[in-house]
Amino acid sequence: MDGVRWAFRCGSWVPTRSEWTLAARCIQPEEKDRIGQFVFAKDAKSAMAGRLLIRKLVCERMGLAWDGFRLDRTARGKPFLSRPASSHWSFNVSHQGDYAVLAAEAGRQVGIDLMKTSRPGSGSTQEFFRIMNRQFTDLEWTSIRTAGSDWEQLDMFYRHWALKESFIKAIGTGLGFDLQRLEFHVSPNQMREGQVYRQTRMLLDNEEEDWIFEESLLDKDHHVAVALGKPDISTSKEDSGSLCEAPPLLFTHLSFSDLVSTATPLTEEDSAHWERFHSKKEAPSRQSEQQ
Repeated sequence: MDGVRWAFRCGSWVPTRSEWTLAARCIQPEEKDRIGQFVFAKDAKSAMAGRLLIRKLVCERMGLAWDGFRLDRTARGKPFLSRPASSHWSFNVSHQGDYAVLAAEAGRQVGIDLMKTSRPGSGSTQEFFRIMNRQFTDLEWTSIRTAGSDWEQLDMFYRHWALKESFIKAIGTGLGFDLQRLEFHVSPNQMREGQVYRQTRMLLDNEEEDWIFEESLLDKDHHVAVALGKPDISTSKEDSGSLCEAPPLLFTHLSFSDLVSTATPLTEEDSAHWERFHSKKEAPSRQSEQQ
């Protein structure tokens, strides 16, 4: 099975001037401008890493020169390869907490979501759950509320959230999808780092779907869910059964050098972009306190 699973720990990345300037030169100008508008450095770093992950994928796995293609976004914000548009690869990125992640597959839909378990900003865990009540089914809430301590319940909550978002991102519907149409039967109840699990099943409108969900932990607090649609037999020499039985992929953790190892600058150096980034506060006060 063709597939890519990459992770970059942007939370511990403190870019030097040369690193940030190079990164900004290696993405499309409109993306550089969009990243420059983020108020906090944490968000700018995550977005930058996401764009570099995609360009690295297109260059190394699709065989296109770094400066030989263009990325655009759908009306719902999902990145896609617009020129050339013949690739049979599907890819998706997510960034939250301390990481940016990418999942890609040849010949099948893919969506990825990353969630970091954290305590609510204000109020109790149970009050937070009350506010979020409509996002999950009764069965899912039972799974969440019987997980154990408040922290274990939050952990299970974010695990369910990542699963739902991974599917929505795979199909590209964006906001407005009724999350209660989806019901996840998670298994196993507890996951270990260094393993990828495929036991969880999804019901859509009370009917079980033959999507595959890969779940793993980047570390004890970061859940990743990868949603995989049916293989497109027309783009593969293998039948769908053998593809589904292929072993799941662990995430490869990349350094900044890995991100730009095949990069080619697309624009001239912009020293003002570095100065604006360097002057940003890392994160909102509450997020900084939680690190």
